[in-house]
Amino acid sequence: MEEYDFVIIGAGLSGVDAAYRLQTQVPDSSYIVLEAQDKIGGTWAFFNFPGIRSDSQLTLFGLPWRPWVHEKDMADAHLIREYIEEAAQAEGIDRKIQFRHQVTGVSWSSEEQRWTLTAGYYDYNNALKTEIPGIDSFQGTVAHPQFWPPDLDYTDKKVVIIGSGATAITMLPEVAKTASHVTMLQRSPSYVLSLPLINPVGTWVKNHLPASIAHWLNWWRCFIQEHLFVFFNLLFPNLARRLIMFLMRKQLPETVPVDVHFNPRYKPFDQRLGLCPDGDFFKALHRDNCDIVTDHIKMVTPGGITTMSGVNIEADIIVTATGLHVHLLGGITPVVDGKPVDLGSSYAWRGAMLTGMPNAGAVIGYTINSWTLGADASIKLLIKIWKHMRKIGATSVVPVYDQCDVNDSKPVVSHSSTYFVAAQGRLPRITGQSPWYGRKNSVYDHFKLWFGSVTKGLRYTVPSKKDQ
Repeated sequence: MEEYDFVIIGAGLSGVDAAYRLQTQVPDSSYIVLEAQDKIGGTWAFFNFPGIRSDSQLTLFGLPWRPWVHEKDMADAHLIREYIEEAAQAEGIDRKIQFRHQVTGVSWSSEEQRWTLTAGYYDYNNALKTEIPGIDSFQGTVAHPQFWPPDLDYTDKKVVIIGSGATAITMLPEVAKTASHVTMLQRSPSYVLSLPLINPVGTWVKNHLPASIAHWLNWWRCFIQEHLFVFFNLLFPNLARRLIMFLMRKQLPETVPVDVHFNPRYKPFDQRLGLCPDGDFFKALHRDNCDIVTDHIKMVTPGGITTMSGVNIEADIIVTATGLHVHLLGGITPVVDGKPVDLGSSYAWRGAMLTGMPNAGAVIGYTINSWTLGADASIKLLIKIWKHMRKIGATSVVPVYDQCDVNDSKPVVSHSSTYFVAAQGRLPRITGQSPWYGRKNSVYDHFKLWFGSVTKGLRYTVPSKKDQ
């Protein structure tokens, strides 16, 4: 049996970043990356629905140690996948990846002080189950973005996209190019903002300054802009709401009333904002073959959808862009000393470890900032704990929370998005008090990384000389 100091599950952005941090910050440690697919890229290698792209600026969403060199800052999936592959190859990480290795069980032995394994974040095998009345009676094609049929041709077809999140916002402009008609059917509205596909300031910096300086300046420019915008929305939600709705109203056709279709019940960043490059989403709604309906589904009929208000929408293809099935460890129930661990009853330690799970880290990113910043902060924290373990001669470490009253806690992700709400019972808990909190933001997490304790809330096992 092969043994490693670290086992990384997944060869996407977070996994490749974790591997890089390990081999540069603890080069004398051993690691392996296990990837269920047969290629590098994670999400960006798995999904292939029309128009798939990032909804974050790659200057920040990309790997902190490898500059994003393409002009497009909100890039198509194939560019992101190639970028991850090139980064892994350049650093020799690709040689540490074992493809087609899907973890099916994880078990910890306190006697042996080791795991026998771990797994991913989204469940790629199952979509979020949404009850749509009458969907089985539909005589056309039903497609979910997670399992997009490679041979599905929507040219000159009537397409209904059910959903209002990032996937629906991404798909609508692309499908509208060739479909005879596209309807985005949403149960409730979302906020949508337009960002430049190619940032003129970033392009000028890249063209006129040395690459290393240009990347540094552009990274900090994006970092500051993003954080100021997020903080503005969180501190002044009512003013931010009015500003976003004003910007949406300017870009939408007069036939699409903002107060009906883009007037969410929630505050900005209670759910993730939808972002579109160069306003392509809004431009699509100016087309004659594209519209949006905000209503609840009464029934799917053989030829389309009837809404609660009596609107009949004809369809050849129904796309259920209703979200992903979220759970940790790929749905595997971890076993510790022969007993299963209920992750929904565990507590998150600084968003990176879980109670009852020795020597296990959760590399999770931010949900309102660029994901990779949070994932990078997670692995840095785990490496700091690893270094402390070696310093004191510990063989294991586990978070310990003594006051296990779930009523005084909340899920580690408090977003009101449907798929996170549906996953609340499966997600670890937090209290909001240090160190029992989830992902915060890059400024806070790095402050705690530099000055925070790696002993508070943690129990280290240091074997006696006799045991050693």
